[in-house]
Amino acid sequence: MTEPTSVASPRDRARRALPEFLRRPSVLSLLSLSIAEDVDADGAWQSGKTAPSDRDVTSAATLKTDAQLHGRLVAKEEGVVAGLPLADALCRLVDPELRVAPSVEEGERVEAGHLLATVEGPGRALLTAERPAINFVGRLSGVATLTRRFVDAISHTKADILDTRKTLPGHRRPDKYAVRQGGGQNHRMGLYDMILIKDNHIDGAGGIAEAVRRVRETHGDTYPIEVEVKTLDELEEALSLAPDHLLLDNMSPETLRRAVDHTDGRVPLEASGGVTLKTVSTVAETGVDAVSVGALTHSPKTLDISMRID
Repeated sequence: MTEPTSVASPRDRARRALPEFLRRPSVLSLLSLSIAEDVDADGAWQSGKTAPSDRDVTSAATLKTDAQLHGRLVAKEEGVVAGLPLADALCRLVDPELRVAPSVEEGERVEAGHLLATVEGPGRALLTAERPAINFVGRLSGVATLTRRFVDAISHTKADILDTRKTLPGHRRPDKYAVRQGGGQNHRMGLYDMILIKDNHIDGAGGIAEAVRRVRETHGDTYPIEVEVKTLDELEEALSLAPDHLLLDNMSPETLRRAVDHTDGRVPLEASGGVTLKTVSTVAETGVDAVSVGALTHSPKTLDISMRID
């Protein structure tokens, strides 16, 4: 006797549409929230009791229930694309019959007027999904575009561009995914996957040496250890403790060069502190291994994207 074929839930279908990096409950919850806040349903639609499009009072009034629409996601300005898999997953949550077909690769640079993807299926559902889908693609493409500008600005050096934890609350993984699409590298994901001993930890513990000692006493070598230093004297003290990385905070280019020379490759060096597109090249040219830039995720300009219905 043949076992009945199980039917995937909307959440399962959405999860499968995402790259591995984004297949997390937090990301699926974020997508669901973006739908729920538009239809004031608080996720009740996920139980199958109602469809999100039933709560879209404008679309429900203007479109017949069997209307089918075809939409084109189009870039209105030049940029780097990121977030199409999230738009696909979101559409699957709204209605499993919505079909998203990307026309470009993630991380691809596009010009104004470039077709990014097509979306087709039940008309009411398509218009319900339109704005939250565009919101995700626009923001993440903005992050990727800004990241690419930083990466291009230091392409003549050996340094990498790193992101930070200065992400939009709840959007940590999507934001960091977009940084990667722009050519940047992810720093720690959160407070759980790396030790970063900053000035407040040092002040609270009573010094760099004591802070490092307590970390090693508690965690051993479970996590890589990075120590923030602000002066060359602090650099010397931290070096003697054999950390895995050093964060050079708000140092001048001349001080950064001296730090690079003094360290002589013993520990990877990360420069941080108010780095902009105007200053990033000068910072990277000092010889540091990485430059972290909070602006990638706390101050990106959303890429202008529109949905055009045929």
